Amino acid sequence: MYSITISGIEIKIVKKRIKNMYIRVFPPNGLVQISAPVDYDDETIRMFALSKIGWIKRQIQSFENQPRQTKRQYVSGENIYLWGKRYRLDVIFSSSKNDIKVTGERITLQVRPQSTIQQRENIVNEWYRKLLKAEIPDLIEKYQKIIGVTASEWRVKNMRTKWGTCNTDKQKIWINLQLAKKSRDCLDYVIVHELVHLIEKNHTEKFTQYMNQFYPEWRVAKEKLNNEVLDFMEPIENVD
Repeated sequence: MYSITISGIEIKIVKKRIKNMYIRVFPPNGLVQISAPVDYDDETIRMFALSKIGWIKRQIQSFENQPRQTKRQYVSGENIYLWGKRYRLDVIFSSSKNDIKVTGERITLQVRPQSTIQQRENIVNEWYRKLLKAEIPDLIEKYQKIIGVTASEWRVKNMRTKWGTCNTDKQKIWINLQLAKKSRDCLDYVIVHELVHLIEKNHTEKFTQYMNQFYPEWRVAKEKLNNEVLDFMEPIENVD
């Protein structure tokens, strides 16, 4: 992987054994990546990037304009999201074990008095991970039957630039931990998207046809996902 800069925008270049070039702008911070065939020279890639610069700028601007949470301090009164719904966070200090409960419009986080912000964040993230892991198996099974594929393994990972990812060689998929904060249909969409990669590696016209066939509502879910409130994220250096 290496980078080029066009119109002040850094673009990551990844060469793969593919036939055509593809460009993606990743949420949440608009990181740009071009996937190109291994035999394409730098000038060909640069000209391709130039031809797409207007679209790239519009995509980056759309991410910049999305609502975004401030950096969490994990104190009472903050907003916290679960399955697309906003809750008020109540923090209770106790010498008992760490715990999280959902009651009505509130989520209560019970932690030890000496806990740090990072420790509280870790507790919340592990809670999200547990909830996702409870939801994903049935969805994986459901859509594997519909699509006719089998993933060898799936995992939950807290990713900065992708809602999901797929290793087509090893037939493994990863789901972003942050999806526990989004509407449930967003999770369906990402799972279907990654499973479809097991039969169509790249985002080709055939990939779109498969998405239309296996999850006709995918465009609605994708738009919802892209328009929902983003979490605070530190600046991104590289694609995972």
